[in-house]
Amino acid sequence: MNKHHGNMYLEEYFTRTGYKGSLEKLDLATLTAIFQHHIRAVPFENLSIHCGETITLDLAQIYTKIVKKRRGGWCMENNQLLSWVLKTLGYNTTILGAYVYNPQLNVYATRMTHLIVKVVVDGRAYIVDAGFGVSYQMWQPMELVSGKDQPQTPGIFRFTEDNGIWYYEKIRRKQYIPNQSFSDSDLLEKRDRRNIYLFSLEPRKVEDFQFQCSYLQTSPESLFTKKSICTLQTVDGFRALIGWTLSETTYKYKEDMDLVEFATLNDEEVEKTLREKFNICLESKLVPIHIKGKYTI
Repeated sequence: MNKHHGNMYLEEYFTRTGYKGSLEKLDLATLTAIFQHHIRAVPFENLSIHCGETITLDLAQIYTKIVKKRRGGWCMENNQLLSWVLKTLGYNTTILGAYVYNPQLNVYATRMTHLIVKVVVDGRAYIVDAGFGVSYQMWQPMELVSGKDQPQTPGIFRFTEDNGIWYYEKIRRKQYIPNQSFSDSDLLEKRDRRNIYLFSLEPRKVEDFQFQCSYLQTSPESLFTKKSICTLQTVDGFRALIGWTLSETTYKYKEDMDLVEFATLNDEEVEKTLREKFNICLESKLVPIHIKGKYTI
């Protein structure tokens, strides 16, 4: 297999994610395996904003960043790269745009800031999203059907369609937090059921996200300028480093219970943790940040 585009090679991408499985059948099982290798190898992170780099929508630059420099990215990077991989393999893919729910303000964003991918396999449509991170990261492609509970290891996900608009939500388990000083942390999800985003099935182009890409990394109102974020899914949960706070979540640690462990790091530990827990080595100095308060997404 030597499918490539310019200097982008599928083989090199699969080496980056550690996928060694078959690519013979373009079925749901193959799609799921490729997807799971991606989310466990490629962090959801916005560290570029906090170490003097610019995030771009250019696919060749995204490929260099994630595949060659072994970094992660946010939705427009992760999902655009994954979309290219799937399309190059021969999957039927379409880029869609989503409006993210803001739990602080209890509203959906008015800007289409989230890029997701629709993949049609054997006549059925699925949503593939490798770019949301933390506990809202799906672990399997989600079938595009309304009102059906889709249980996965992270919890129960569900789509509900109303008048052409699709709503995506998650129902979580109970949480056990050994370090009680974090029980009121703004990094902890308090609601049992949580809206995540809404979207329509109107096909989008990457260029449709140009303004948002710039806005999210420059506006003082943006969640992404207020917090330095790096999260990675693991085989049994996920890790997140937000500002100086490291959390490690283990799903289903007991019956209907997730374990959430917190630690506060100092500046030296931040870089060491990025290397050891997220396999990230930054070229520039990171300035961790976690400004609490209202934000836009």
